[in-house]
Amino acid sequence: MHHVILGAGPAGVIAAETIRKQAPAATITLVGDEAEPPYSRMAIPYLLVGNIDERGTYLRKQASHYEQLRVKQVRAKATAVDAAKRTVTLDDGQTLSFDRLLIATGSHPVRPPIPGIDLPGVHPCWTLEDARAIAQLARPGARVLQMGAGFIGCIIMEALKQRGVALSVVEMGDRMVPRMMGPTAGAMIKRWCEQQGVTVHTGTKVEAIEAGSPLRVKLSNGHTVDVDLVISATGVRPAIGFLKDSGITCLRGVLTDEHLQTNVPGVYAAGDCAEAFDKVSGQTIVSAIQPNAAEQARVAALNMVGQRTSLKGVTQINVLDTLGMISTSFGNWEGVPGGQHVELTDEAAGRHLSLQFAGDVMVGCNSVGWTAHVGVMRGLVEGQVKLGEWKDHLMADPTRLMEAYLAASQGQDDWSGAADSRRR
Repeated sequence: MHHVILGAGPAGVIAAETIRKQAPAATITLVGDEAEPPYSRMAIPYLLVGNIDERGTYLRKQASHYEQLRVKQVRAKATAVDAAKRTVTLDDGQTLSFDRLLIATGSHPVRPPIPGIDLPGVHPCWTLEDARAIAQLARPGARVLQMGAGFIGCIIMEALKQRGVALSVVEMGDRMVPRMMGPTAGAMIKRWCEQQGVTVHTGTKVEAIEAGSPLRVKLSNGHTVDVDLVISATGVRPAIGFLKDSGITCLRGVLTDEHLQTNVPGVYAAGDCAEAFDKVSGQTIVSAIQPNAAEQARVAALNMVGQRTSLKGVTQINVLDTLGMISTSFGNWEGVPGGQHVELTDEAAGRHLSLQFAGDVMVGCNSVGWTAHVGVMRGLVEGQVKLGEWKDHLMADPTRLMEAYLAASQGQDDWSGAADSRRR
């Protein structure tokens, strides 16, 4: 049995290891298109800060790891898949035949259509090659402009600030982290960043980048910024273009069932390129976070070797540290039609909490500065816990999350009297 895995990121590596453990005699080919050993993109900010070296980004530290697993590594990029013929075409001219195929090609940075985006000194922050180029230019005192203040952008921003650069951030949304945070929370994060010395332009686009030393960046709000480095962090998309005409169904990502199998028997997908069912939202989604990639890879690999296993669901979790301000987003943080919500904001303390309900189930939430309740919020949302009368208690006082979680978990609808007596 020949298992071909496209993509040598966390999902690809975990799948290869799982297959080998369960199928000692199988043939496994791992295809990756970068020169370095398989590594974690999430470690790149730590590399830029200097907490680790390049080797510290590697997913497995032992050089002989893949050889010992008898996993054949191919350095190439998939250009086409023929599901009917069960073949993969690579950009080095090879054609691989497979019995089982895992598509774990991840995602790639969005390249905004801006004049000057290809100039020297303009880089995404996605690969180790990108990190090397950024490290050369992002020296203490260097002027850096970052396009994008989403989740990935804020992580990059943290690393840049620690390098001692003069940082400006441009976000086309009306607030920071707009796909993760509501208006109040996003505005709080912006104010916090400005207090830390970052210049933030929200509701603004980069219109053009002009060559020179320094680079000249023209913004839609009328400002012109002279910088030594421009970083593009405007989002990512599933890397699935090579699947056109393959016979494999793709929506936003590669569409899968609860076993991570596509519409083609024996062909699976996992990680940032996979579109899987999310039980909280009731929809198929692409959730590009490493815990999802790892679990999807494990489930897909078990099914590839004949062990029928179902994915419990997609985890919609985001926990972000923005220059010391902790924020979280779980599930349907924007709410659902016909649902209810409650918000509590303490600007002076830098704390904000927003809870979203469908009936007596908390389906999503946002928080800023509520670090003690992160696990409880995740448990309530992911567990689809029926709160009963505790839903009303939370609507009156959203800070009572722990009490609500304990009460609901133990099947008790109303501990309000006991809780009130404890407070007295």
